[in-house]
Amino acid sequence: MKAVVLAGGKGTRLAPYTKILPKPLMPIGDMPILEILLRQMRRAGVDEVILTVGHLSGLLNAFFQDGSRWGLNIRYSYEDKPLGTAGPLSLVDGLDDTFLVTNGDVLTNLELKDLIAFHRSSHAVATIATHTRRVHVDLGVIRFDAHPGRSNRVTGYIEKPTYDFRVSMGIYVFEPRVLQYVERNQRLDFPDLVLRLLQAGERVMGYPFDGYWQDLGRPDDYEQAVQEWETLRPQILGDE
Repeated sequence: MKAVVLAGGKGTRLAPYTKILPKPLMPIGDMPILEILLRQMRRAGVDEVILTVGHLSGLLNAFFQDGSRWGLNIRYSYEDKPLGTAGPLSLVDGLDDTFLVTNGDVLTNLELKDLIAFHRSSHAVATIATHTRRVHVDLGVIRFDAHPGRSNRVTGYIEKPTYDFRVSMGIYVFEPRVLQYVERNQRLDFPDLVLRLLQAGERVMGYPFDGYWQDLGRPDDYEQAVQEWETLRPQILGDE
């Protein structure tokens, strides 16, 4: 099975670290976050990984090389210009069967083989791994009448509410047909790709996961992941 890892971003939210180090090489414990992902992929049955690279690509190539160290075949797809999160898929050859796509900075104990099995059983063209993110609004929220002509009429007042949202974990399983909706070498992000699939009547599923998940895009999330790593390591890497 093949997996595409999106590793071409500049990681601006983690600056200044990412001025000299690509985000997938940011260390968690004694290894880069991307190495953790590769180990999880190998355990799930992935044997070929395509890294879509751009920013500081030479460092990623120098560290991961051909992937043989992890029992994987790693190849590289280079972006001459930023193509967003979904656009790089248009440059990857050989995606002719079910394939996995992940961001290069996701730390989770999600079992990828379970996600893949769910996708296949659902007969979807795309499956999005999802997680509950709780958002607390530390203010009073005013509700207004939605009726035309009464838009300023107050109909409710909620003091400091908390809302739960199902959010994308940055991990997807796709069928090759998805690529028909991605123009070659044109910028496209995953939200827009999903909307295209829905508008075309394609079946898109969400896989609910309530275990550990951390998006390492922000400094505080990264620092939290570093602190939690030793406790999480057995869950994430299994018996390694």
